[in-house]
Order: sequence, then structure tokens, then C-alpha cells
Amino acid sequence: MSTRKVCVIGDFGVGKTSTVARVVHNVFSEKYLTTVGVKIDTYVHAPADAPAQKLVIWDIAGADRFGSAEMNYLRGAHGYVVVIDGTRPDTVAAAQQLLADAARRYGEVPFVTLVNKNDLTAEWQLSDDELDALSGSGHAVFKTSALSGSGVADALAHLCERMR
Repeated sequence: MSTRKVCVIGDFGVGKTSTVARVVHNVFSEKYLTTVGVKIDTYVHAPADAPAQKLVIWDIAGADRFGSAEMNYLRGAHGYVVVIDGTRPDTVAAAQQLLADAARRYGEVPFVTLVNKNDLTAEWQLSDDELDALSGSGHAVFKTSALSGSGVADALAHLCERMR
């Protein structure tokens, strides 16, 4: 089984930690806990038709720009899970800035983009056109919900395919 380092990045409060908790531990908490620095978990993706991959998931503290510590956490990453909040359009620009910063420092790596809070679509402020524009610019976009878990496993499976 191969092991891959995956960093979860995005702005404050987009649901990065809740998404990781949902996929790794199958839990969701209404409590908002700010990640300080980085939290590391593991997840095994074991498809029936391909070798399993162990993901070492680095949940990096939310920011719209990386400081030197956060930038160092990205070193050696095989992939990124970029999380944006469908109810907060400003998180799209923050995610794009984080990806650009990471690419300048470490080069291009595979990534998937999770548009989180799919359970709150009535409150979404991102249009289908904006999501299509993300897809058109190279983002593999998945509508996800940390609350229900919908879309998260599919996004990680897609990332695993891209990291093979």
C-alpha cells in the first residue's frame, strides 16, 4: 500500500476540520474548533479495482494567505484538498491564492476542490456559472457536506486517482 501526504487547505471556517472528521471518523460536531497549526489524521482509500492508498491528511489552519509555518507544512505533499464555502464567495479567491502560493513554492500537485456546505444550498452565494468557471480553470469541483458526508469520499477517490 502506498502512502500519500495530502494537505487540506482553505480559508477560516470553510469546514476543513469537519470534512476531515467526517471522512476519517464518520462524525460531525456542531462545535466550531479552530485548528492551530496542523492536525494530522490517516485515511485508507481501498477501491475494489486498484491498490489501496493510505492518505496522511494534514489539516492546516485556515488562512487566506500562507505564513512561513503553513508553507512548510505543504512540503512533500502529493496532493491538496482545497475547501471553499458555498455560502461565502470570498473563500474562492482565498483558495485560488493559496493554490498559487503553494505552486510557486513547491510546483504543481494534483488537487480537488470541495465546495462545502452543500446541505445549505438555499444559503449558497456561488452560482453555477462560478462553479463552471472553477471547473474550466482546472479544478475538479465536488459539492460536499461535512454534515452529511455527501461527496467527500468521491472527492478523495478522485484525488487518489490523480495521485497514482
